[in-house]
Amino acid sequence: MPRLFGTDGVRGKANVDLTAELVLELSVAAAHVLGESGLFEGHRPVALVARDPRASGEFLEAAVVAGLASAGVDVIRVGVVPTPGAAYLVNELDADLGVMLSASHNPMPDNGIKFFAKGGVKLDDYLEDMIEARLGQQWERPVAERVGRVTDRPELIENYVAHLVSSLGSEGSLHGLKVVLDCANGAAFTTGPAAFEAQGAEVVTINAAPTGLNINENAGSTHMDGLKAAVQHFEADLGFAFDGDADRCLAVDRAGNEVDGDQILAILALALRDQGRLHNDTVVATVMSNLGFMQAMAAHDIRVDQTKVGDRYVLESMNANGFALGGEQSGHVIMSEYATTGDGVLTALHVAAQVVTSGRDLADLAAVMKRLPQVMINVKGVNKARAGIDPEVNAAVTAAGRELGTSGRVLLRPSGTEPVVRVMVEAETEEKAAEVAERLASIVKERLAL
Repeated sequence: MPRLFGTDGVRGKANVDLTAELVLELSVAAAHVLGESGLFEGHRPVALVARDPRASGEFLEAAVVAGLASAGVDVIRVGVVPTPGAAYLVNELDADLGVMLSASHNPMPDNGIKFFAKGGVKLDDYLEDMIEARLGQQWERPVAERVGRVTDRPELIENYVAHLVSSLGSEGSLHGLKVVLDCANGAAFTTGPAAFEAQGAEVVTINAAPTGLNINENAGSTHMDGLKAAVQHFEADLGFAFDGDADRCLAVDRAGNEVDGDQILAILALALRDQGRLHNDTVVATVMSNLGFMQAMAAHDIRVDQTKVGDRYVLESMNANGFALGGEQSGHVIMSEYATTGDGVLTALHVAAQVVTSGRDLADLAAVMKRLPQVMINVKGVNKARAGIDPEVNAAVTAAGRELGTSGRVLLRPSGTEPVVRVMVEAETEEKAAEVAERLASIVKERLAL
């Protein structure tokens, strides 16, 4: 059977794949595994539970609370808050466990459950495997005063907003800046605008009226056209789009041009380096980062530590080496001085502050890197396990790499979740990238056919 936990918790269609029964059992198993690992030793355990606005989050939250309390864990329920907000509050409250219900940028019918350990950090793989192995096992149920108690503390969200605001310091005023925020009808619909307004920005919000049914629907970081139009319509200086749980953001300059996660990472890397806060003058990125980002960092004597795709791998490198900044092209940006996970609102605040303090507009700042055309083709119905071992495929990839030289690159990557091999090609022109990608995709489809 495939592993239940993916790279970001357990996800699936709510009430089909991710049922109340499964979520309850996962919560009980997590309480037992973490307790037996010694994390609760000597005190009554406390868990913080949060969710994004999806309608399914309401019944799934009830299942999580029931599971934890029945296992003897006291529960603090904060309601709708971004995933990074939940992680921050777990740390601030010194809670033993955190649970976030969200499927991030996925469509509304999906949902997910993610666990945080003490300190607001993601669980290690081995703990997730232990939780999965514990599902369905018999256990001794606490009774009487040993059952968990449940407390509602929605006011704690204000603590998270205060943390976001304070991260800019006393010199971080955004007065005079007009910003459009696309909140994706998701978890940042109050925290995002509140943080920007507290720093003096003039804020226009779009997609900030969640109904439980409209999260990510033609909105947010996966649908940028609305933000581009709004920035130009309201003559704003710039705009930011969050996803459903606000752990990522993308930006738009005043002319309506998109600024992606690589460009945001480049802007922040240079700012931190100039402030003497970029540890070892190194930024962490994934193998999917644009070659233009790599070239820009090299031109400014900043090293890039590349990891596998997934923000958890970026975070692993940052934690292991003490790096201050890392992220993904998709807009997951981790600033370890302030957060244990990607935080879209935090990222947006610091990019906006850089616009103000530098006196340069976003387009000028983003021009630090030239984004090379990138073409991705998902080849379906193939044996992805053979992607790295088929001699003809490997020979074709090597030949394409030689053909592109230093002005492009090829990446062949099996998907982690579906029978797909992703063929990514970067080149100096869109036409060249597409031509090489289509040629390689044809070879992959022929050689790796099921």
